[in-house]
Amino acid sequence: MCPSSAPTLTPDRFALRRETHFDARVVRCYAQRPHSVLQMFERSRARGPMRDALIFEGQRWSWQALHEQAARLAHHLSVQGVAPGDRVVLLVSNRPEFILALLACLQCGAIAVPVSVREQGPGLAFILTQCAARAVVYDDALKDRLPGAADAPALTLRLGADAARQICESTGPQLETAHAVSEEDTAAILYTSGTTGRPKGAMLSHLGIVHSSIHYEQIMRFGSDERAALAVPASHVTGLVALITAMWQVGGALVILPQFKASDFIAVAARERITYAMLVPAMYALCLLQPEFGQADLSAWRIGAYGGAPMPEATIETLARTVPGLTLMNAYGSTEVSSPATAMPIGDQAAHLDSVGKALPCVDIVVVDDDGIEVAPGQTGELLIGGPMTVRGYWDNPQASAKEFVGGYWRSGDLGAVDENGYVKIFDRKKDMINRGGYKIWSVEVENTLVGFPGVIEAAAVGMPCPVLGERVHAFVHATEPAPDPVALRAWCAERLSDYKVPETVTVRPEPLPRNANGKLLKREMRGWLQPAT
Repeated sequence: MCPSSAPTLTPDRFALRRETHFDARVVRCYAQRPHSVLQMFERSRARGPMRDALIFEGQRWSWQALHEQAARLAHHLSVQGVAPGDRVVLLVSNRPEFILALLACLQCGAIAVPVSVREQGPGLAFILTQCAARAVVYDDALKDRLPGAADAPALTLRLGADAARQICESTGPQLETAHAVSEEDTAAILYTSGTTGRPKGAMLSHLGIVHSSIHYEQIMRFGSDERAALAVPASHVTGLVALITAMWQVGGALVILPQFKASDFIAVAARERITYAMLVPAMYALCLLQPEFGQADLSAWRIGAYGGAPMPEATIETLARTVPGLTLMNAYGSTEVSSPATAMPIGDQAAHLDSVGKALPCVDIVVVDDDGIEVAPGQTGELLIGGPMTVRGYWDNPQASAKEFVGGYWRSGDLGAVDENGYVKIFDRKKDMINRGGYKIWSVEVENTLVGFPGVIEAAAVGMPCPVLGERVHAFVHATEPAPDPVALRAWCAERLSDYKVPETVTVRPEPLPRNANGKLLKREMRGWLQPAT
């Protein structure tokens, strides 16, 4: 049984208590919290309706303006047949229409399904069908990627972002009353690839997103004067939670960049007096390469969070000299835990460069061996992550849910350790994942695509070391004669995969790929082939 949604008033607004959620999970929760994602937004609107809420290329929206414009779009969705609980895919890039469409979904009780604008036709068709999406809001330039009616039979409304903007800015009717939701209701579905190569829709609840947003507020000491730069994709869990809803929780302004370009980021950060950004380490490295970085006034930039890959020590040292007021904070999380599970406490980064920080207040991390037995502090095992932010499971996929969640904990697949002082370290990945500048690429998805090419017998995708991005995708292919052209293989992948998943280099071999006695591909051996000779 879930507790009452009414918060318990305590002297400490970050006070915790144990509650039961999601089929009798017992988890630590914030006693005082908003009831839903929309309530976070509405509380900030009530505190300062005319304050800046959104900034994009010099245009500004107040909290009140965002509310009214989104309410017009919510009314339109409702009269077009979008009902509470229906799924609405957001194939929208970093632009105000993403925020407006997300808010409109929340107001009318629909479930938002943000999808990367890099997703190609086959993947998009699968997502639309798997979640039985009722509507899609899309960048007009991506219209041709949408599947036909036969391939997405539940899809009854297709709305271009330009038309959505016109609705928002019109004088048309607004949705009068937002649909009421339960904390445990799904607010958003984010698709993440799995070991089968088919993406799985992680169901992020209102409860989970609210707790993750409060985690960011508490650990990063956010206030209502924050100005956050959204330079990562809004459709990713980092953009959605670490930036969008985190600012809704505290009433800070969100500054959207259409895409990350180091020179543009520096200019916007200086002009808008950015106080917070969440980037991947490669983005910081690219900023340091810009001659204007050292001359720009970045004195307002207080928190530089990062995740997805280790931060080179040289980058940390150069940032400390160039932006002395900037505090770097490592964070670790995933879609399945609604973004952060750990974060480095302010002031601890320099002494713990090999750590991703400590478990956040409502997070429980257990490190287990291959038999599922908890290991001693400092010992290596797989990280299991539990808490109110851990998702219930995957949309309409009970098999994957049963496999990857146990007792309310998510099996992360990451090998790591927690030392006696609570600092978490990540050593390796149990799953065959490639990390390209913070973008997680499941090798099996690339391999399954390559095997579909005529003449390809087997394929293996591995991470090739890269000093800027950490890893790039390299593919080894065993094929029949005549050997396929690597350029043709890359073009084949580009038509079927997001661009960052496409192998940048391909080795075609007439011999079978190496396997062990159990038939498993020896990827470690293949990675060794990519190392320079010494």
